[in-house]
Amino acid sequence: MKRVVTILGYLEGLSFLILLGYAMPMKYLFDDPAPVSLFGAVHGFLFVVYVAALFFGVGKHWNSRALIHGFAAAVLPAGPFIFNSRLDSGNYKLQ
Repeated sequence: MKRVVTILGYLEGLSFLILLGYAMPMKYLFDDPAPVSLFGAVHGFLFVVYVAALFFGVGKHWNSRALIHGFAAAVLPAGPFIFNSRLDSGNYKLQ
């Protein structure tokens, strides 16, 4: 489960950074909303799947504190990358 959350975290974090760093400037600076539609949908899907994977991991693989930190990380632009490093460092009681 940790590997799944790590992969989904990187994909979700990358899609969020692309949405904020590429698609939003294209929409507001160059009046092209198409990238926001595409990357917004991709990011929304990955966000839901990432949070679902966090919920499935609690109780089976780590404690509820990891769920709270993982959810907070999901709403920050580079949060999943930081959360994954905390998972790797052993800050949570992994089973």
